[in-house]
Amino acid sequence: MRKFLAMLLGLAGLFGMIATATAEGSHTPDQAKALVQRAAEYLKREGKDKALAAFNDPKGEFVDGDLYLVVLDAVDGKLTMLAHGANKALIGKPQIDVKDANGKAFNQETMTALSTADDYWVTYAWPNPTTKKIAQKKSFFAKVGDVFIGAGVYN
Repeated sequence: MRKFLAMLLGLAGLFGMIATATAEGSHTPDQAKALVQRAAEYLKREGKDKALAAFNDPKGEFVDGDLYLVVLDAVDGKLTMLAHGANKALIGKPQIDVKDANGKAFNQETMTALSTADDYWVTYAWPNPTTKKIAQKKSFFAKVGDVFIGAGVYN
């Protein structure tokens, strides 16, 4: 009987770990795009100051675990970080020369693409704030006035 109970407890623990791992990476590209579109509408409706405060709130409506917003100032070509739902230390810092874990200049790629398009998908290797590991991330960016709003999902 003890062996049977130990086996059941072991299986319950295994299923719990699987559920946690699945929940951490459970967001879809469609959810990332929908978050960006909702944020764009919020920015247009509420104005830049109120929107940036909401986007920067790690416990607010625009952050869901590893799904969060980034907002970049696109005016000066430096791509300065205005909002980041997972890392406030990046706010105010230029992002144009940032490269991913493989050396890809994904911000430059995004800025170039958004110079002629209203939105863009980009893929790059980035630290997942939930797992603390480098993972492939696919992000959707939309140009809204003088800013780029983005959100992405980890594979």
